Amino acid sequence: MSAATILTLSGVGRVHGEGATAVHALGGVDLTVRLGELVAVMGPSGSGKSTLLNIAGGLDTPTAGTVTVAGDLLSGLDAKRRAALRRRRIGYVFQDFNLIPALNAVENVALPRELEGVDARKARREALAALREVQMAELAARFPEEMSGGQQQRVAIARALVGPRRLLLADEPTGALDSATGEDIMRLLRTRVDAGAAGLLVTHEPRFAAWADRTIFLRDGRVVDATVAEDPSSLLSPAARPGTQR
Repeated sequence: MSAATILTLSGVGRVHGEGATAVHALGGVDLTVRLGELVAVMGPSGSGKSTLLNIAGGLDTPTAGTVTVAGDLLSGLDAKRRAALRRRRIGYVFQDFNLIPALNAVENVALPRELEGVDARKARREALAALREVQMAELAARFPEEMSGGQQQRVAIARALVGPRRLLLADEPTGALDSATGEDIMRLLRTRVDAGAAGLLVTHEPRFAAWADRTIFLRDGRVVDATVAEDPSSLLSPAARPGTQR
């Protein structure tokens, strides 16, 4: 039995502006992402990668087509229900981490759950569990300025997947990191996806896209090519991951 589909984009288009000044950021994009699958998105600057990610996560709305997340059609939800869906189903990992400086690691991770109305003690327990998954529990009391870039990104990933959320959207999550740390972050993302989450990764680095099950290529807002991992079974073996042989 195939894994459940958590994200579907059907004929998605996005136009900014009108008339002669209109910019067609996306045109007719079809995409599905299943649980247990990591999909990479590549393309030149201005090809629509970030627009695609924002629309997939309900941060932007398409001017054509539909987006479905975990069975919910986004166009059928008002702003309040869309925000609730994002809190419950979708986690974001940004290149610049976006951690709150005044909160320590466990507080940053617990915040989305507390905003959802979860009891503070339960939110903290869930946050500590998420930090353990990314091997950061021992730094739970540290503030962002007291952590390295790689450590901050691990905390950001824990925050993205705390609680019931299983769709991970990552926009150049390794862009601000050195090569070795970037590979560590990709290994972590791959592990979380193999454990049952789903990931949509925007990257300009082929070596990081190589960690994905599939890679789609955008140009001028359209999917122009797609590749599938040559040996998907090798994705189960950490030894087969790019960069694990040092």
